[in-house]
Amino acid sequence: MARSPYTYEKRQKELAKKKKKEEKRARRQERKENEPESKGPEIAQVNEFGEVIEPEPGPEADDEADDEANATA
Repeated sequence: MARSPYTYEKRQKELAKKKKKEEKRARRQERKENEPESKGPEIAQVNEFGEVIEPEPGPEADDEADDEANATA
């Protein structure tokens, strides 16, 4: 039995969707591979005179200091 033209059109749409999805996945993968190491720009903090100041240590820095203290003990 012969297929209807609708079946052919439906299959073509499915193939086009699949191709577009694969191209999009490939673009995302390429962008991910070419992404720089850092996630965002590094912003220096400055005082009112324009001098660069060191950021105050956050909770992450405290954890690193604790780890170093435990490693030497």
